[in-house]
Amino acid sequence: MPLPHEARMTRRDIADLLLLAAIWGASFLFMRLGAAEFGPVALAFVRVAGAAALLVPLMLLRGAGGAWRTHGVPIAGVGIVNSAFPFLLYAVSALVLSTALMSVFNATASIWGALFAWLWLKERLTPLRWLGLAIGLAGVVGLSWGKADFRPGEHGVSAAVGVAACLGATLLYGLGGNVSRRWLQGATPLAVAAGSQAAATLALAVPAAVWWPAINPGATAWAAAIALSVLCTGLAYILFFRLIARTGTTTAMSVTFLIPAFALLWGFVALGEVPTGTMLVGCAVILLGTALATGLLRWPLR
Repeated sequence: MPLPHEARMTRRDIADLLLLAAIWGASFLFMRLGAAEFGPVALAFVRVAGAAALLVPLMLLRGAGGAWRTHGVPIAGVGIVNSAFPFLLYAVSALVLSTALMSVFNATASIWGALFAWLWLKERLTPLRWLGLAIGLAGVVGLSWGKADFRPGEHGVSAAVGVAACLGATLLYGLGGNVSRRWLQGATPLAVAAGSQAAATLALAVPAAVWWPAINPGATAWAAAIALSVLCTGLAYILFFRLIARTGTTTAMSVTFLIPAFALLWGFVALGEVPTGTMLVGCAVILLGTALATGLLRWPLR
């Protein structure tokens, strides 16, 4: 898990970071393709269940299951806070928001993480980091302002609810990251990834059975759900936790800055989504605030 100090990135780490950004950027596209036919609960369940089916056997083959005995409770907590609920909320937002907009709001996870670290772990925030929090919040408000429409759309969800769900997911990501920092020091990355997805699967099993779609989703929706599960969750979590172990939390979280670029690309190629000027400006403001709030951008520059 997090290293005491951020480590220097190797070429392999840089390649992992870019690959992770491309994969997670595609996750918003796959959610858009699957959410309407599956519904948010069923899509979230398929996502974590498939990831658990991939990761748990791999963990057992590598003999990494011992971490469950010593870290079982916090691993389960991370699964619920960092996977089950956020995936559900993102699937709600995917019913009404574009891939680009969801990916931009996703960048606020680091801002929430910095706030939770200050409130809970008593991590000191410098005036520059406070400025970053304010800038990031201003970017969120600016982008959300035009979406403050509570009229239900095609799928019974309003744009305002979609924005709130997306921001709720990122808030939980920020909390989950600090749970990992507080209680999962020393736990192997694979054990955390596998255990968290198994816990999320158990948490969503009954709700998914209740809200399973009456009409079986089509081939495109199933392909999107499987891609979400295997590629964007199972394999991506292996990459992410490996980056944390090798380079440290702050460096690994810098993937946040690359995800919107890939999400914009995938959304344009697959769905013809063209970002507006307002969205691009808002994205730049949020990313600037995130860079300052997390300490990735400092003054004087060094």
